[in-house]
Amino acid sequence: MIRAGMLSATVLIGVLLSVAVRADSLPTDPWSNLMLTPSRGPARVIGRPWDGCIAGAAVLPWRGPGYEVLRPGEHRYFGDPATVRFVERLGLRAHAAGLPMFYVGDMAQPRGGPMPSQHVSHQTGVDVDIYLILDTDPTLPMAARQTLEPPSMVLPDQSAIDPSRFGPGQVKLLRLAASDPAVDRIFVNPAIKQALCKGYGAAGAGNHSWLHRIRPWYGHEAHFHVRLHCPAGSPLCQDQPPVPAGDGCDPAIFAWWRQELSKPKLAVPPPRIPPPLPAVCAALLPAS
Repeated sequence: MIRAGMLSATVLIGVLLSVAVRADSLPTDPWSNLMLTPSRGPARVIGRPWDGCIAGAAVLPWRGPGYEVLRPGEHRYFGDPATVRFVERLGLRAHAAGLPMFYVGDMAQPRGGPMPSQHVSHQTGVDVDIYLILDTDPTLPMAARQTLEPPSMVLPDQSAIDPSRFGPGQVKLLRLAASDPAVDRIFVNPAIKQALCKGYGAAGAGNHSWLHRIRPWYGHEAHFHVRLHCPAGSPLCQDQPPVPAGDGCDPAIFAWWRQELSKPKLAVPPPRIPPPLPAVCAALLPAS
């Protein structure tokens, strides 16, 4: 794990890649355009995952035992040191369990804050996306890693998992992630949660208490989204309300999803007005 204040080769190459990727259309948001390295000092998570920032972020190396970072040119492989340790821990555990290498998607930007996309959360360094594709290629060149789009694990109509892609290996990876005590909750596509509740891939075999951390939510067809608890030493970090007790398989939990599937899809989603960031986040931006 690389600490803040150390401009490593990983960060330096990431800066160059990031500049190249953004050459045609630079975002106007300073969190994405100007903040290319973490701030100095100890790590501090500030605010909520969808409304905050991070000081003193750590850097996830692009490659480690059991994992590789996907699309590193987007410069989103930063997070709280606990998040970096979680990814490294999951990589080791997945490798020990005989699983192939997995790809890591978005974590956070160097100082967190909003991303120049519809990705609303991932602002405080406690979130990380893990792709569910397991037929990965450890020799994939950098250029290919920058453009690879992992496939969906659910059918096109969102009604169920695609059994040709989602199987026991994906269940095992989810179980390893959800069993880590640092994890608060994991968001998956509702079709995936439904399959787990039905025992697909031996999901319910033995102790299935881990299922209560698996929460159904929009999207997440190709990856699962891990959210960690607020780390120690970050008093301004705000956790979500605790996940309800139980395995989260009550049919009522899926009622909203069935309603969503029946609604006509909008060609262009309505614009989202983000909430203002915590005032202390302004100290992480350059003085105007």
